[in-house]
Amino acid sequence: MSAHTDRSSAVTVLGLGPMGRALATAFLEAGLRTTVWNRTPGRDADLVAKGAVSASSAEEAVAAAPLTVVCVVNYDASDAVLRQDAVTSALKGRTLVNLSADTPARSRDTAEWAGRHGIRYLDGAIMTPATTIGTDDAVFLHSGPEELYREHRPVLAALGGTHTHLGEDPGRAAAYDIALLDIFWTAMAGYTHALAVARAEGVTGTELAPFAQGIAAILPPLFTEFAADTDAGTYSGELNPITSAASTMAHVVHASEAHGIDASLMRVIEGQARRVIARGHGADGFTRVAEVITGR
Repeated sequence: MSAHTDRSSAVTVLGLGPMGRALATAFLEAGLRTTVWNRTPGRDADLVAKGAVSASSAEEAVAAAPLTVVCVVNYDASDAVLRQDAVTSALKGRTLVNLSADTPARSRDTAEWAGRHGIRYLDGAIMTPATTIGTDDAVFLHSGPEELYREHRPVLAALGGTHTHLGEDPGRAAAYDIALLDIFWTAMAGYTHALAVARAEGVTGTELAPFAQGIAAILPPLFTEFAADTDAGTYSGELNPITSAASTMAHVVHASEAHGIDASLMRVIEGQARRVIARGHGADGFTRVAEVITGR
């Protein structure tokens, strides 16, 4: 039986934003019978030209396959679609994989809702851009029943890259997602601020970039070392005590504000470091901040 007629090789995609379109394209290119639906009509024309089946409603879409993948902006958007009575009813006995982004609490709430309605549920997170979907560079995280994950892993493999099942807790993938996004956006905020300071000093972004990449290259081994340090609660300051770190943070603040550049982000970071010092931990490393900001 071909992939197009084998019902186990059929999948539905709800949501045709850039990521949803990339998911649907990858399924199609893998030879899977792919049904698509989007709240705003007209976004599926090119997918239909590639062989996708256009559903006239979300209810019709989820009824077309044993596996539905939803990828929309957040869980408010996915709830608005999935929690309609007709759609919920059509999902009963089927598997729903939610790759929308939101908080761990929302993931657990959706899993609980799904369980009440006889819907088999997996939560997930996509950690790479839409352009990576279907390639070796894509990264997917999944959480929920392992047996369910293993059952649908062959179809999910069509999305390319690496797939990691993180455990039975449906909120675990979102927990990783939030933590990793925290790293990304605070790093991007720091970099854009650095570009502004450099420009004020007559240094172009292009001139700074190679050295910025050098700073980034220092981080991977530090991530590993500091993670173990934090897990153990040792917060070693052997490499760089937080008193020294706070001094360099103050330099960034002063140089920024001398040019009229908003230094509020670095002021917050320096303030956290000063709180650590005030509590008698000046010889510790910066990772002691993790304990201070949680109120321990």
